[in-house]
Formats: sequence, structure tokens, C-alpha cells
Amino acid sequence: MHCQTTGSWGSCMPTPRTSVGDPLERIERLASENAVVIFSISSCCMCHAIKRLFCGMGVNPTVYELDEDPRGKDMEKALIRLLGTSPPVPVVFIGGKLVGAMDRVMASHINGTLVPLLKQAGALWL
Repeated sequence: MHCQTTGSWGSCMPTPRTSVGDPLERIERLASENAVVIFSISSCCMCHAIKRLFCGMGVNPTVYELDEDPRGKDMEKALIRLLGTSPPVPVVFIGGKLVGAMDRVMASHINGTLVPLLKQAGALWL
């Protein structure tokens, strides 16, 4: 199922309820389906900031709001294992590859490596 959000970011992709399996495999599959994927919680201010960053750059990220997914808690636990940190969101994947949480994304943005990643993934054409 696919829905366009009314906010300024890209598409909101509710995860299909029919898929089963390991939450980490599910995260990897979802992350590889679009150029920029953000795993988020709708009430998280850091998630809001990261979505604004990408939209301000002209990138249209796919956002998975874990608090709106029936198996979002399992995915949150898998993200904690993957990152080794808590809280597990926001988590950004670019070109199917894990960039990381807010600190890693901001560091990449500041040191100039974020834009080349976005271009390589086809998310940015400038």
C-alpha cells in the first residue's frame, strides 16, 4: 500500500501486513526498494528534522513511520541491534546502504559526503 503524505516530505509507505519474517530482513528489503529510506516515528523531533533536511535538499525520501506499523516495535528492536544504539530512529538508508542515525547523517552533510551519496543513489540530480 502506498500513500502520499500531506506534509512536505516524500512518500509514506505503510508496510504490507501480509509480509512475515525476520524484522531485520524486512528492514533490509524495504531499505533497498527506494533511493532514500528513513525509518521514523511520527512524534520524534529528530525524525522530523532529518526529513526536513532531505526535503530541503530536494530529495524525496520514502518514510516508514514505525509507530503506525503493527510490527513497528519489532523493527525498532532490530534497528537497535543494527545500530547498537537507542533510540533507534531516525535511521537513514541511501541506495540500500545504511548511512546511520541523525549523528552520522549530519556528519556526512557537514563534511560534504552526503550529496555525492545522494547523487550516486539517483536521489539528487544537481
